[in-house]
Amino acid sequence: MPAHPARIDLHAHSSWSDGTQSVHELWSQAAQEGLSALALTDHDTVAGWQELPEAVARTGVVAVPGIEVSAEHERLSVHVLALLVDPSPHTDLARELDRARRSRTERAERMVEAISADHPITWQDVRAQVAGETTTVGRPHIADALISSGVVRDRAEAFEQILHPSGPYYVRYYAPAPTVAVRAILDAGGVPVLAHPGSVSRDGELPLGLLEAMVAAGLAGLEVDHREHDPGTRARLRDFARAHRLLITGGSDYHGAGKPNRLGENLTQPHVLDAIAHRATSTTEVIRP
Repeated sequence: MPAHPARIDLHAHSSWSDGTQSVHELWSQAAQEGLSALALTDHDTVAGWQELPEAVARTGVVAVPGIEVSAEHERLSVHVLALLVDPSPHTDLARELDRARRSRTERAERMVEAISADHPITWQDVRAQVAGETTTVGRPHIADALISSGVVRDRAEAFEQILHPSGPYYVRYYAPAPTVAVRAILDAGGVPVLAHPGSVSRDGELPLGLLEAMVAAGLAGLEVDHREHDPGTRARLRDFARAHRLLITGGSDYHGAGKPNRLGENLTQPHVLDAIAHRATSTTEVIRP
C-alpha cells in the first residue's frame, strides 16, 4: 500500500506561551489530525522543549524545536520563526529573548492597569490564566481574563475591540529589530523563517525594503501558507521567495481554543523540512520516534 503523504505543520504554540494546550495535549491533537511532524514555536521561550521527547515517543509525531521571536520595525510587529536553534542561555539570542520577556510582563501589567479603569479585570485575574510561573504573560492571557469576566466572547473579539495595537490600552514593549533577530538566530545555529509576513492583523504590510534587508541579513525562509494570507498575498510572497531563493513554509499558527486556526490547515513540504535540518548548525535536532 502507498505511504500516507507527510503532513508537516511548522508553526504551533503551547501553554508555555500563549497557547491553551500543554505540549502533550498539543501532540495528541496533532496525532489525531494526522500530522507527521509539528514545530513547537512558543513566543520567546524554549521552556516547552523539555517535554518534546516524551510527546514524540507517545504519539509518533515528529517534533521540530523552535521559537517565535518577536521583533519590531517602525512600530510594526515582525515575528521570526527560529527553528533548531541552540537553547543555551549564553547566546545573543537568549539575551534578546530574556529582555523581551521582561518587557512583555511589564507591558502586560501596565495594560491591565489601564483596562481596569473601564472593565472589571485585575492583574490577579490575568495571572490566573497563565499555565506556570515561567510562562510570559501576554495579551492572549489578558484576553482570556476578559472572557472569564464576561467582557468579550472570545480572543478574537478581545483583540479587535480592546487589545488592538491602535487601541487606547495598548502599550509597547521591547523587541529587537528584525535584522538583529535574524542574525541572532543564525549565530545560535538556527534557521530564521519570517512568520506570516502578509498578516492582516497588523497595522500595515511589511515594506519590501525590510524583507530585502532581512534577506541580506541571512533570512532563510518565508511562511507563505498561513491563514491570514489571501491567494494574492500567497502568490506575491511565493514569487519573492523564489526570486531570493528562500525556503517556502506553511504553518497553522495554532494556539488552541479561542482562535479559529486549526492544526494542519497549512503545511510545509517534506523537502523543506529536510533543508531546514540540513542548514541548522546547532546541536538541536529534529526529534523523531
